[in-house]
Amino acid sequence: MNKKSDKYFDLLKNDETIVMNFLKAKFPVFHNSNFFFRDFQFGIQKFLEKKGVEITYNDAEELANRLSKLFQDRGLFVTVNSRTWKVNFPEFMTKEPGDPF
Repeated sequence: MNKKSDKYFDLLKNDETIVMNFLKAKFPVFHNSNFFFRDFQFGIQKFLEKKGVEITYNDAEELANRLSKLFQDRGLFVTVNSRTWKVNFPEFMTKEPGDPF
């Protein structure tokens, strides 16, 4: 990756809650739900486009690889297989009808 891509990675990693909220608005992302690599990749690309940054498919793929590893290290993603994670983000927990919490 080049310095420009490193700058985008820094932006993404420093705003993990904002990134996750953006992804939730675009995809069915809930606590304990499965989340797929391509959705993550396209979500990152759309997130950066909203910030006025156009990136290539390959750069988005590389950023998704790097950021997914970071999110795994931080416990936000739990690996299901090489292209799928379980989302571990309690803020996205869904409530059951009648659940007081």
